[in-house]
Amino acid sequence: METGHSPNNQNTLKIGIVVLLAAIALLGYLYYGSKNENTELQKMLSSKVDELSVTKTKLDSISVALDEKIAEVQALGGSIAELEKIKTQLEIDKKNLRNGSSFSAKKYEAKIKEYETFLAEKEAELVKLREENGMLTSQNLTLQEEKAEVITKNQTLSVQKDSLKTKVTEVSTQNEDLKKKVTVGSALKAVNVQVVGLTSRGKEKEGELKNRRVDQLKVSYILPSNPLASQDNKEVYMRIMDPDGAVLNDMAKGGTLKYANQELGYSVKQKVAYTNNDQQVDMYYKKEQSFKSGKYDVELFSEGFKIGKGSFVVK
Repeated sequence: METGHSPNNQNTLKIGIVVLLAAIALLGYLYYGSKNENTELQKMLSSKVDELSVTKTKLDSISVALDEKIAEVQALGGSIAELEKIKTQLEIDKKNLRNGSSFSAKKYEAKIKEYETFLAEKEAELVKLREENGMLTSQNLTLQEEKAEVITKNQTLSVQKDSLKTKVTEVSTQNEDLKKKVTVGSALKAVNVQVVGLTSRGKEKEGELKNRRVDQLKVSYILPSNPLASQDNKEVYMRIMDPDGAVLNDMAKGGTLKYANQELGYSVKQKVAYTNNDQQVDMYYKKEQSFKSGKYDVELFSEGFKIGKGSFVVK
């Protein structure tokens, strides 16, 4: 009769113990790994919440500042159209901020910087508007005194009335100038205007262009971002003037545009979907006849403003 465990049973027991210890070790590793992962996730979520909170606070502060500017400009008799446009955009940004899944701290930092720059510019304009309104108040007091003198001195009545009309006209002109300045601030700008020639096969030729090798012109430029400009389709007109000052005008594509109370001929126009992100735009002009040798000027117009210019040379 055997009194101990057989070698096979002992080996089986040892293997079972080893497997059990390995399982325990694996469970421990998975537990601590999961715990660490949850900790990192909590830290990331906490950081995201902090960024959202800071961004919301800044946007709320800008909103309050805009309301104050709107109220003051309105009280001073200035135009609040562009301020209200920026306020509308700000409310859209605040609404989008609630969608945390698409939140980008970097993107909102850029937006906040643009808003702060806009507020600083408006504050500078307000300083001038306050000064001008102070002058207007002083002028109005003077006008009242002059009017009283006119009533008591009939012999100078005609002269005094003419003086009053002149001053009212000057005040109206000043207000119109202020409105024009605000409108100019929202105008597009075209920078880095470059002109290259394209062969009939589409190959680009830079520098001085050779007439026989150029089939059409490619004019490229950049539209810098502008928080005051609306993001919509912009009609851009291009004028190409030869060395004699004549406008290259393809009657099928060209026509006339209004600028500075004048009718100007243009070479080609194009609709540009303005995205307010320093976008590059390319415009093309198909050669209808041989180019003269010399320097050509290129001018770009949009919404009644000249937004950029460039030049190129044809041998």
